[in-house]
Amino acid sequence: MRRIFDNVVAVGIISVVLLMIIPLPPQMLDFMILINMAVSILVLIITMYVKESLDFSIFPSLLLVTTILRIALNVSSTRLILGNFGFAGQVIRTFGEFVIGGNIVVGLVIFVIILVVQYIVITKGAERVAEVSARFTLDAMPGKQMAIDADLNTGVIDEAGARERRAKISREAEFYGAMDGASKFVKGDAIVSLIVAAVNIVGGLIIGYLNNVPDVVATYTIATVGDGLVSQIPALLISTATGMIVTRAASESNLSKDIIDQFSRIPTTMIISGGAMVAVGFALGFTIALFIGAVMLTLGFISMQKQRQTAKIVMSPEAAAIQEPLMTETDFYRDPRNIYEDMEVDVISVEFGYSLLPLIEEKGSNFEDRLTNFKRKFASDMGIVIPEVTFLDNLQITPNSYVIKIKGEQVASGEILPGHYLIMDSSGMFGDIDGIATTEPAFGFPAMWIPASGVERAEILGYSVIDPQSVILTHLCDVLKNHSYEFIGRSEIEQLLSTVAKKNQALVQEVVGGIVSVAVFQKILVSLLREHIPVKDLTTIIETIAEYGPAVNGDSDILTEYCRQALRRTITRLYAEGGTINVVMLDFELESAILKNVNKSAAGVHIALDPNLLNGMLVSAAENLSKLDNAGYPRIIMTAPVVRIYFKQFIEQYVPDVIVLSTSEIDTRTTIQTFGIIKGEAAA
Repeated sequence: MRRIFDNVVAVGIISVVLLMIIPLPPQMLDFMILINMAVSILVLIITMYVKESLDFSIFPSLLLVTTILRIALNVSSTRLILGNFGFAGQVIRTFGEFVIGGNIVVGLVIFVIILVVQYIVITKGAERVAEVSARFTLDAMPGKQMAIDADLNTGVIDEAGARERRAKISREAEFYGAMDGASKFVKGDAIVSLIVAAVNIVGGLIIGYLNNVPDVVATYTIATVGDGLVSQIPALLISTATGMIVTRAASESNLSKDIIDQFSRIPTTMIISGGAMVAVGFALGFTIALFIGAVMLTLGFISMQKQRQTAKIVMSPEAAAIQEPLMTETDFYRDPRNIYEDMEVDVISVEFGYSLLPLIEEKGSNFEDRLTNFKRKFASDMGIVIPEVTFLDNLQITPNSYVIKIKGEQVASGEILPGHYLIMDSSGMFGDIDGIATTEPAFGFPAMWIPASGVERAEILGYSVIDPQSVILTHLCDVLKNHSYEFIGRSEIEQLLSTVAKKNQALVQEVVGGIVSVAVFQKILVSLLREHIPVKDLTTIIETIAEYGPAVNGDSDILTEYCRQALRRTITRLYAEGGTINVVMLDFELESAILKNVNKSAAGVHIALDPNLLNGMLVSAAENLSKLDNAGYPRIIMTAPVVRIYFKQFIEQYVPDVIVLSTSEIDTRTTIQTFGIIKGEAAA
């Protein structure tokens, strides 16, 4: 039933167009004329009761439909008037006879006055108001956007409220823009009515004289006036509704209640006006003026009495609280609890310059959906859930910039050129295409911004073309991957353990809180994630801790190494390709030197190498890692199991993006392809 109802409007509009072609019998024309009049009255009443223009947002489209309906009825009635010797149905005849009232000249004058009022007063006025409203609405958009940004930054509204207000501003601009164009329909309809009236009279008189129609002037004049009235009365109502909807300011109630409330708000004005009318009645002897004045005086005194009674009513504590003045910012922060609430920071937040907001909030944008898909896949791959990402606007940064923050501190930033696309090429050469040189924010590759008009040519030339939204999303996802270990807190640990406990509660209770504390278990997971090792196989991790924990007295660093070895299949899958892993090895003598110089303390692990040995090691590492770079392989250094953790902590100070694996972390079926050996030479 709902599907049939959804198609009624489409069928109705097509039927209206067909009215211009298919002849209608007088009875059907009467029915359609009355339908037109009923719809016009309904539209006018609705415009009086809506609180805001957007509450009747279909009005521009409805204006077009009703205009087409009136024109179609004009065509059908003209066909009947000229082809049926002046008879176009009972409704047209009744309206014509009622207005003319036996005097053709008076009837024509009234008809012309209605047309003039319709065209010059209401239609022209509504058209002008719609035009000005559209221009002012568009001009005010930047200021309204800035006001929303200011309210958001000061905490007056939240992100959802800001998004709702921006959407409303956009809808207002679209509505008044549509009204500016739709008002032209009413103007054209008034002009068509004048032409149709002239055609009906002139054509009717010619046809009447040729066919010897009795009383030809009266017959066709009545038909023309009646046809014009049944067309112009609905048009007048729709024009009035047009003016009503474009002049309707935002209100808390309908027009009738607003008029009553606002006229009675200042009773003194009603009393003075009533007194003036009474004076006019006495001076000129007009009884009706005395009556009107007395009514206005009565209404004024009643309104004044109501206001006095309202002022004497003792307000309830709840009402008094509502009437209290708004608390200032200084008063608000005098309560220390409010300061504590303001100190809370978002785990992950992205702040945008105002020029980038449309990329995230525009109609049809799927930015948050794509981010949600990434978070779901990341949880499936790595075993942890990334917290909610908060999107904010920031007037303090440049309009085209964005800033990624973790726990309130900036960790990355970038710039986007709205309306442009990013192209990349591994060679970094863009000699055959024009654009603005830049750097891809996530991975630092050479790139270039090109206008949308150049996308097709760039794709033909073989460049990778990325839209601005994907640039931001790629950068954000890369930052989330690299900082995933920061998202493991005590609450996340509890959720992960509760998931494992559903299948193996005894194991969880034995290990976490028994063999190792929750803090040590958390540190192990953080260490694994810091080196991008998935922790989704929590059962294996907990069982490994249960096996080796007592022997190492809960040492988190050593337990992390045992867990890595237990996850060798996962590590092999991450770094081996086609059963082969490409690495550079650490020289045995260098490994021995590192182990000899390891110093453990409460502050952590410290390796004190001879400066010459350190310098030689770094030079050798750079030379050998460049071999992997040139071959296109990840930068992997392989060490003995006992030295891996110490070397990793040491080398990441100098080469932060290097991967350090041990031979025990690789599946025995995997071939290890060595590209070189890192050595260190001590000074002679």
